[in-house]
Amino acid sequence: MRARFKRFVSALALLSVEVVLVWSMFFACILLFVYMAHTVFVDKGTGLDAALFSFAASHTSPETTRVMRYISFFASVDYLMVVPPLIVLIFAWFRHLQWFALKVLVISLTTSLLNQALKRVFERPRPETAMLEQSGLSFPSGHAMIGGSFYGLLIYIVWRTVSNPFWRWLLTILLTFLLLLIGYSRIYLNVHYATDVLAGYSAGIIWLLITIYFMRKLEKVYIRKVERKQA
Repeated sequence: MRARFKRFVSALALLSVEVVLVWSMFFACILLFVYMAHTVFVDKGTGLDAALFSFAASHTSPETTRVMRYISFFASVDYLMVVPPLIVLIFAWFRHLQWFALKVLVISLTTSLLNQALKRVFERPRPETAMLEQSGLSFPSGHAMIGGSFYGLLIYIVWRTVSNPFWRWLLTILLTFLLLLIGYSRIYLNVHYATDVLAGYSAGIIWLLITIYFMRKLEKVYIRKVERKQA
């Protein structure tokens, strides 16, 4: 009895830590997005953007530019039109991954729509020094926002499904590193300001957390209905 109680207390403590971390991340991202929007549209601040452009210019070279263009592709429209649907199809084959498949589909689609809506609200032009021909508006960065929600979701799936700690941490670190590189590539290529990228990351993670929360609620309701029918 005492051993069971200790296991229960340990599980509760772990759950509490997870809840605190998730809520902390949620509110931190809200504050970051508000701060970026206030800096750009109210204070008209350009210090951060200028500093990151200057840093990128300090190591600009043809080789680095090719690498950054390649990295940027991993959150491009062409990439996201193919890879998330492919993941959905693969996950759909496995019963224990079907709800993850639905999460990938819903979050990828809704984040793209939300990003376009936010761009229309803020209507910030892209930098005039862009190395690539890019249409559309700049704030928040679509690559950072959609990439943040998509790769953030993959990290969530890895954390929930990969039992081996080594592979769980390795995949999480690699996905996080790729996501950060994608954001930096947009700054390096001058197609987005640093404030666009930070706002994109924060908006993507906010939407990811909200969507996961409600989809987990929906999943629990669905499972209860299925269990009642089978009883």
